[in-house]
Amino acid sequence: MATPDNRPISPHLQVYKLPLTGIISISHRMTGVMLAFGLLLFTYVASTLAGGEAEYLAMQSVLGVWLIKLVYWGFVYALFFHLCHGVRHLIWDAGQSFSLETLDRYARIELAASLALTLIALIFI
Repeated sequence: MATPDNRPISPHLQVYKLPLTGIISISHRMTGVMLAFGLLLFTYVASTLAGGEAEYLAMQSVLGVWLIKLVYWGFVYALFFHLCHGVRHLIWDAGQSFSLETLDRYARIELAASLALTLIALIFI
């Protein structure tokens, strides 16, 4: 693709396909932001525990709403995804797994592990 004066331009987002490792990297940053906002929910829960029985019962009714449950489940997934990607960064810090096939394989393992850990955690919650 070129401009009218034959200068090449960068590919548009519709043309360029982001590799899995790039998507994982962006997701790692997004889950970090989600965890920061999730701390507000955690702070709310902790403050109601200190507030007594009436506040605790009110908090339970708020957390029973399906949208709040979805946010809670997203927070748990973000926690485990961020953890798994952090372990992957530790492996990289050791100077291991920089080949392309290993990067993609570890990305898939990371996604599967974070999903499995989330499902296991939600079984016990």
